[in-house]
Amino acid sequence: MSLDALRETLPSYAKDLSLNLSSLANETVLNDQQKWGTFLASAHAGGVPEVVQAFEAMAAGLPEEVRDAARAAAAIMGMNNVYYRALHLMHNAEYRTMPAKLRMNVIANPGAPKADFELWCTAVSAINGCGACLDAHENELRKHGVPSTQIQAALRIAAVVAAASQVVRAESARKAG
Repeated sequence: MSLDALRETLPSYAKDLSLNLSSLANETVLNDQQKWGTFLASAHAGGVPEVVQAFEAMAAGLPEEVRDAARAAAAIMGMNNVYYRALHLMHNAEYRTMPAKLRMNVIANPGAPKADFELWCTAVSAINGCGACLDAHENELRKHGVPSTQIQAALRIAAVVAAASQVVRAESARKAG
């Protein structure tokens, strides 16, 4: 499925999402690797087949190791966002002093530039709603000199991909019923 085909599947009530997908696809604040990696990581975070397929097709021009890094960002944040969000929400501070004992090797060697990987982790953390992870990844992005405009662009992509995924999933359920 192409991006245009995905946009055409969105119902009229989600026209703003379609328009935002189009404008974000033409975003120039991020380079192509950052942009399509963010789309891909965000799609994988949502896990809706049609959306994943559309952004896999759009990211096909990126090297395989970069696409794997974007997928890895979605995978590792799927785990970390649950764990660290829980620690943040729990009143018992003792859990925050305990070692996580979860493997996170991909963060040290993601297969793409560290700043790009952190950008993708930030987008996925926004989708998964982990404030602690958002703060941690935004701090890493700042250390790498990534400007606020690029971080915001990644967050905008995450927001639109997450919303489009919700609409596609809801429409599929509605039509199945």
